[in-house]
Amino acid sequence: MGCCTGRCVFIFFCAIQLITAVERQVFDFLGYQWAPILINFLHIIVVILGLFGTVHYKPRYIILYIVWTLFWVTWNIFICCLYLDLGGLSKDSDYLSLGLSSHRTWWKDNSLGCNHVKPPTARWQHLDSPAQVAELGCILEYQYIEVLHSAIQLFISALGFVFACYIISIFSEDEDTYLYK
Repeated sequence: MGCCTGRCVFIFFCAIQLITAVERQVFDFLGYQWAPILINFLHIIVVILGLFGTVHYKPRYIILYIVWTLFWVTWNIFICCLYLDLGGLSKDSDYLSLGLSSHRTWWKDNSLGCNHVKPPTARWQHLDSPAQVAELGCILEYQYIEVLHSAIQLFISALGFVFACYIISIFSEDEDTYLYK
């Protein structure tokens, strides 16, 4: 794969990251999730800087993108663990809203295929389990939508990371060839 092809593929992944980050930002605004709003905003800025670095042969911006991508992957793993209630985290906590609002996620009230019928009284899923039934008839519950968002971000970021490392190696090779001419 040549330098031009690698750059084009990296630009493609950055464009996809921008689109998915803006989409995620919109739903975080609707759910008043302040921590993800701030981090998504920073992500958008760094991805734009990565694009700028690729187009204008600025390796420092691409290295910034690589370092940020490591943080971004960690953040998305945290989001997945939070919504899947792993590692002592709970989706009912106020980590993402920073304790400023009672809203959790936009998808909780507007999940795919939910008929929005509230149970007349709280009922239990099983007699042995203390988990209450919160939604009736949803095609995909809100926490799985959030996990799916984060998994897509993880996949795209991993591919962007690989191509950013490739671009940096090509920039280094180009610099080395100019030194010996």
